[in-house]
Amino acid sequence: MAMKKLLFIVFAFFTMTAFAQSTVKITPKSCISKKGYHLRLKSIVSDSRCPEGVTCIWAGEVSAIVEVYKDREFVMENVITFNAKNREENMAWFSKYYPEKITNIEVGPYPKEGVVIKPKKRYIKITF
Repeated sequence: MAMKKLLFIVFAFFTMTAFAQSTVKITPKSCISKKGYHLRLKSIVSDSRCPEGVTCIWAGEVSAIVEVYKDREFVMENVITFNAKNREENMAWFSKYYPEKITNIEVGPYPKEGVVIKPKKRYIKITF
């Protein structure tokens, strides 16, 4: 019986790790790597997403300024708008800097009615 439990635990562990997703958070305070590309969230320009606890007519969108660095050198900044229409376009842009297959991109934290989000708490989360 103990052997069956041990085998089940080992199997469950390997199954979870095999299907585990990895993520990258792009934040305003990210350190710049010495080698390769690095992205940093400069600011959120606008956030018109429907806050939790509110009924809205449309889902809204978020616009952010993302800075690109290569080998610690500033390369460019880009204004990216996140909404349902340009999801594929955004995934293609981020794929230039992250070679893994991107499965999702989200901007957080999601707004809540009556709660002000501090700029340093903002992030873009990319899931592979």
